[in-house]
Amino acid sequence: METKIQQTKEKLLNIPNILSLYRLLSFPFVLFIAIKGYQNLFIILLVINLITDILDGLIARVFKMETKIGARLDSYADFGTYILAIVGIILFKSKDFETHTFSIIIFFFFFLMPYIFSLLKFGKMPSLHLYSSKIAAYIQGIFFFILFVINFYEWLYYFAIIFAIISFIEEIFVQLYINEMMSNMKGIYWVLKSRYK
Repeated sequence: METKIQQTKEKLLNIPNILSLYRLLSFPFVLFIAIKGYQNLFIILLVINLITDILDGLIARVFKMETKIGARLDSYADFGTYILAIVGIILFKSKDFETHTFSIIIFFFFFLMPYIFSLLKFGKMPSLHLYSSKIAAYIQGIFFFILFVINFYEWLYYFAIIFAIISFIEEIFVQLYINEMMSNMKGIYWVLKSRYK
């Protein structure tokens, strides 16, 4: 008969959590590689992070391996991957974004809002994992991959940031309606449906 400790270990040590943990632990190394100017190695490692970002959530949902700690790990790792992509853009792709300063400022304003709101209201990082956030992350992942591996495409850039801003706004609205931070909240429609049924 399995003990509670063994069951907990099984739940925590699963493939999605290991992938998220990899992204989290690789963050300082990949950042160091970027700062040192090793562009090709940075691109390879960033692409690996983007792929593991897609895989951890997909595996967790398909094989029912979702855990609270996994959702938090994924959120922290996502934040780290964002930072790495931004550092990569500043160091290696800044010329492509010279005429897009205003849209970048708008994007970062909305990007930071859910984090600030969550820290103020709940005292922790958000880990809602809304459908819109997942779709936005996939779109941004595709954009970063194409940007670093192929080229900069303006239409894809605007598509990615507009969809991301919509997902950030939805995160803020969801946080307004919930009393504690929870994972896999789906979206504002489901939050309101459960609240007013």
